[in-house]
Parts: sequence; structure tokens; C-alpha cells
Amino acid sequence: MNGESKSPAKGRTARRRRITLLNRLEFALALTLGAFFRLVGVDAASAISGGFTRFIGPKLKGLSNRARRNLQIAFPDMEKAEQDAIIRDVWENLGRTAAEFAHLDKFNPDTDNPRLEIIGREKIYGLAESGGPALCVSGHFANWELMAVALNAAGVKNAIIYRAANNPLLDALIIKERGRVMSRRQIAKGKRGGREMIDAVKSGATIAMLIDQKLTTGGVASPFFGKPAMTAPAAARLALKYDAPIYIGRIERLLGAHFRLTVSDPVAFEPSGDMNADIQSLTDRLNLEIEKLVRANPGQWLWLHRRWPKEEYRRRD
Repeated sequence: MNGESKSPAKGRTARRRRITLLNRLEFALALTLGAFFRLVGVDAASAISGGFTRFIGPKLKGLSNRARRNLQIAFPDMEKAEQDAIIRDVWENLGRTAAEFAHLDKFNPDTDNPRLEIIGREKIYGLAESGGPALCVSGHFANWELMAVALNAAGVKNAIIYRAANNPLLDALIIKERGRVMSRRQIAKGKRGGREMIDAVKSGATIAMLIDQKLTTGGVASPFFGKPAMTAPAAARLALKYDAPIYIGRIERLLGAHFRLTVSDPVAFEPSGDMNADIQSLTDRLNLEIEKLVRANPGQWLWLHRRWPKEEYRRRD
């Protein structure tokens, strides 16, 4: 049983933006690659794409240098050889994840030969039975799409938070593909998305969200590897306001296109009664838990985005 009805997937695409020739070319390339990846099968698609990005990615100096600076901030004593190895792993994981998007239906954990092993499965099924709101949070680890796949497969009424793609054609395609195996309730980040998140929680849905990227507007400064990082407070705010438990999902790539999802116990937190202080404290706690997961397996986290304020990068230029 899926967690949502069979109605079409809903999300906010950038439809009001003019569709350019580049948009159409990107869309055509995505369709072609998707067809190829489906043709060769999930294992070959993952390996081919991962091998390609492992080779090409480190040569893309802009993003790879950003990853290196992030590693220098997080692990100031790390040797260059170890940085290089992690950056190669990051690019390979990104390529594999992109190809696996064409095969999301292959990761249903309830099949005879599951590619997604779940530790703490009873907690997910408990969410399906409880009918109450909850939050499942994680970061860009391994194949980060799979937490929502697991929730939907277990019959959990859920909504996923996502960043809308700049290309409206790709955005609509992503919404459709996710809607087949995840929630059909997809909420784009932003002011309107905030209202939709509240509506979803009030309806008793479980919110699946990734909380490890920089949020400039509306974010709170929260320690991450000992440095302040602007972090989305939405998970903490919703949990406190609507008495919704927070579960942390740890996603690990085991071998090729096989994964393990470990679902934590609800995050223990005792509110003080000062909502603003509690939001800050709970956000800090969640950031610390994400940091622990990064430290445990740095090659499977997406180091390519700018996580800290610009000042931290200037110090290393």
C-alpha cells in the first residue's frame, strides 16, 4: 500500500518562467539518458554513470575546489591525498545517484530481493499506523531519495520537501518520477512551501526533508563542524509547535546499487517554553546529528555545495 492516493503528483514547477532553447536541450538530454539507464538496468547504469563522474568530476575545478575547501573547514588536519580520495568518492556517488533516479521503483524494500535494507523498520510502520504527524530528516548521503521511497512503500502518509529545478521541464519530469514511488505531495522550498508544510503536518502527514544545505533567507546560524552555518529551522519549528517526533534517517551505499537505511529513535528534546530558544537548541542538535553521520562516512556526503558563510572560504583562498 502506498502512502498517498493515485492522484497525479503535485509540486511547484517554474512554469511561469520562459522555456528557453537550453531548457529544451537539457530536457532532451535527460530523457535520452533516462531511457539509456533504464535499458541497461540499474546495476550497469549506476556503475557506468558513477565511473564517468568519478573520472570527469575532479577535473571540474570550480566544484571540486569548493569540495576541497569544505573538507579543509571540516577537517583542517586532513592530508591532500585523503581529500582527493573523498572528492572522487563524492563524484562517483553523485553519478550513481543520478542514474539510479531512472530506477527508483527498484528500491522498494518490501520486494523478495530488496536493494534497500532498513534498520528500524518497525518505526516506519509505526508512523503508518499512528496517523499522527512526524518528521523524517536526513542529508545528502548516498542516494538521498530512498528515505522517501521507504516511507511511501510502508504506507506512510507523507510529503517531501524539495528544491525546485530551475528548468521547468526538468522540474515537471522530476515531480512525475518521484510521484511514482514517493509521495504525490511534493512541497517546493520557499514562502509558499512553508504554508504547505504546515497544512501537511496539520493533516497528520510525515514530512521527509533534507536539512544539510545552506539557507540564507530565514535560516538560523547553527554550529556545523564547529563553524556557524545557516540552517533551515523548519524541522525544529514544526516539531515543537505540533508536538511531532523527529526521526533521523542514515542512508549508506553498501555496494553498487544496494543501500541501508537506519532509522533513529525519536530525537529526545525537552522544551523550555521559550519557543525561539528551543528552535535554536533543537536545530543545533539536529545539525550535530548530521555532522556525526558525515564524519562516519565523508565520501558519501555531498561536499559540493557551499555550506558555510563566505568568510570561511575567503580565509582559505
